[in-house]
Amino acid sequence: MPPKLPPALPFLILLSFLFFYLYSTSLLPHSTTTAATTRTTKTKTRTTSCNLFKGNWVLDRTKSTKPLYDESCPFHRNAWNCLRNQRENLGLINSWRWVPKDCELPKIDPERFLELMRNRNIGLVGDSLNENFLVSFLCILRVADGNAKKWKRKGAWRGAYFPKFNVTVAYHRAVLLSKYEWQPKQPTVNDGQKGIYRVDVDIPAEDWATITDYYDVLIFNTGHWWGYDKFPEETPLVFYRAGQPILPPLGLFEGLKVVLESMVSYIEREFPRKTLKFWRLQSPRHFYGGEWNQNGSCLLDEPLKEHELDLWFDPSNNGVNTEARKINHVIEETLQGTDIRLLDLTHLSEFRADAHPAIWLGKKDAVAIWGQDCMHWCLPGVPDTWVDIFSGLIHNSLQMGW
Repeated sequence: MPPKLPPALPFLILLSFLFFYLYSTSLLPHSTTTAATTRTTKTKTRTTSCNLFKGNWVLDRTKSTKPLYDESCPFHRNAWNCLRNQRENLGLINSWRWVPKDCELPKIDPERFLELMRNRNIGLVGDSLNENFLVSFLCILRVADGNAKKWKRKGAWRGAYFPKFNVTVAYHRAVLLSKYEWQPKQPTVNDGQKGIYRVDVDIPAEDWATITDYYDVLIFNTGHWWGYDKFPEETPLVFYRAGQPILPPLGLFEGLKVVLESMVSYIEREFPRKTLKFWRLQSPRHFYGGEWNQNGSCLLDEPLKEHELDLWFDPSNNGVNTEARKINHVIEETLQGTDIRLLDLTHLSEFRADAHPAIWLGKKDAVAIWGQDCMHWCLPGVPDTWVDIFSGLIHNSLQMGW
């Protein structure tokens, strides 16, 4: 009869196998687990990243939507000061809050923002929609520094200096970005024109030609002057390069493309790499029933619905407000491969047909002369949300080591 095995032997054998397994797995490369963790982390980062430019407007009558400034802000421009001009429904207009998909957009903290920007300067270059942006920005930042002073140097159209933080924020008017000037018609020429606007596509406008080393952050734009309502056939734009007319002559849209290419190249070449550069995409217009000079109107009571946006803005519909998306396409193509970041405020602004000054322009004869303003924005208003988004992007840039 075979001898009996000790009762503890099976347990010892099992324990030996367990030790052997643990020892063998300890020899596996540690990077395998790390790589898996890294892949998981990266996946989470991608899925939880927030696009501040996509979302929807939510009606919010709480104090969270209350503007940070009022009609007394010294940086106001009269035609946009909708509180002073008693624009109807302004309280409702400013009760809509932009909510990005999958995340929250915090309201700017002026004190914290200026502290982050201490000893730095911010410049905006472009047309009057960048000025509209600037006025909102200045009025908001003044909450943190009541001693802010008006500032007009370096060719700036307007701006402010915040002495408590040693920060300057200013706007340089350059509606085409390139240099352009009026040249009256020669008496010997009979072509139906009153004269031309000469555009030197390779020369920046003087208003911003000397700021290459001054600003730490820049926001560029152009677009609202690139229309035949501004430059009709009797006073057209004629494009020059290296002092000579470009042949064959360029149409308006082709000229825009060439100017964008030249000015983006100039910015990339002349401005320091450390300068944080943004390009604000188009601010949409909301003229209903005709152009600004054809009794176009924007007396609406609430934002547009998502399904209405293409009816207003899709270029295939050939409406009066479609130029924003057309121009955006050209801008986005031109900026590919550069270090200029997109500030895509178009989509969120497309909804807000209700938020323009319209007929409340501060002068009783303004509408008769200029028509309703369905292009610029009431202040306080939509540009305050632009400031919130811009502030968020600056915070992100600082966290990434800018």
